[in-house]
Order: sequence, then structure tokens, then C-alpha cells
Amino acid sequence: MAFFHQRSSRNPIVEINVVPFIDVMLVLLVIFMITTPLMTQGVKVDLPKTEAKALPPDQKEPLIVTVDGAGNFYLNIASKPNQPITPRVLNNLVTSQLSANPGATDQRPVLVRGDKNANYGKVMEAMVLLQQAGAKSVGLITQSTPHDQPVG
Repeated sequence: MAFFHQRSSRNPIVEINVVPFIDVMLVLLVIFMITTPLMTQGVKVDLPKTEAKALPPDQKEPLIVTVDGAGNFYLNIASKPNQPITPRVLNNLVTSQLSANPGATDQRPVLVRGDKNANYGKVMEAMVLLQQAGAKSVGLITQSTPHDQPVG
């Protein structure tokens, strides 16, 4: 004979029902999984519209590295500035020019002029080569827009 002990209805139930908490957490997980990729994709950025100032006339002649649309490098102080040069030659020429006067407080300006159709990676490669050659700062050359034309 088995005796069954029935629970008295007077004692409170001390169990926590976690099912609603799990439901809420799953809903939040789904919401975050859906919205996270949307936040990183179509980001709209309003860039500042300003005019760049020209270099002061009393400054030393800048080293200008040009990157054309095909990704070729040119240097204004090369023996033939209109012929493309390799990254190694570019690095060597800029290193020799910047190390010619190492103690100068005002280092020769170094600028990159990139074609608007040039690969961004090639422009960045030129900037890295200039940094490796010893350039402390590298500027970018832009084309000024006429005052009567809207920018953008």
C-alpha cells in the first residue's frame, strides 16, 4: 500500500517561473541580431565644405608624389618627373631628400596628389611609403573649386 502525501494548500509556492524572462531575452536577442547589421551599413556622413589654404610662398619646395588613375607613382624631384617610378625608387628618393637636412626644424613639406579615379589603396600605399621614408606629416593636394559653383 502506498501512501501519498498531498501538499497543503496553505504553504506558498517558492518556485520562480523563468519562462517569461527567457521569452523576453529571446525577443531582445532577435531584435539586436536584426538591427546590428543595419547600423553598420548605410551611414550618411555630411563632410565639411571648406576651402584649403595655399602653402606659404616662403616655404621650401614640397616633395609631391602623384598617383595617376592607373596607380603609377610619380615624384616631382625625380630625374624624369613625367615617367612612373617603382615604390622602391620612390622610397629611396624621398629618404635621400628628407635626410639631406636632418636637423632642420621645418622639414620639407611632403604632399600626395591623387587622381580622382585612382585606387584608394594606391594613395594609401604612397602615404605609407612616405612615412617609411621619414616624412613626419603628409598632406593631400586638392583642386580648388570656383567660388560660384556649389561644393558637393
